[in-house]
Amino acid sequence: MTTALTVNGKRVAVTSTPDTPLLYVLRDELALNGAKYGCGAGQCGACTVLCDGRALRSCFVPVRTLAGRSITTIEGLRGPKGGLHRLQKAFLDQQAAQCGYCTAGMIMGAAALLREKPRPTEEDVRTALSANLCRCGTHNRIVHAVLRAAEAQHG
Repeated sequence: MTTALTVNGKRVAVTSTPDTPLLYVLRDELALNGAKYGCGAGQCGACTVLCDGRALRSCFVPVRTLAGRSITTIEGLRGPKGGLHRLQKAFLDQQAAQCGYCTAGMIMGAAALLREKPRPTEEDVRTALSANLCRCGTHNRIVHAVLRAAEAQHG
């Protein structure tokens, strides 16, 4: 059985079993390795992708529930002329990643926030990303990067 999805703007038909979590489909079948396995229970945020523009923890959501939906991974997040997205650039500029394991999930969660609230406050950012865990402790840099990206959008 195949499941049709749009992933990073391209229609794909995946052949994984319908109960396979989206994370495994992305990594194993589509070779999109940006989303990471962290906890397997949707609690850490390392696997965050966008589904129809909203943050989704891909590690436990069966691919069958996403048929016909639009999925965006960190690999599909693009800026002007295919360059870095403003969030990616801000993360680099603010040195918001140390080990990098949480980075894709943080950026995708922030992308969902900026879609819903283009001019977030610091508290908005902290609240939106509060369930995304960073073991390196770069949360303050991450928050500043998201705020910088929001400013760049409206600057």
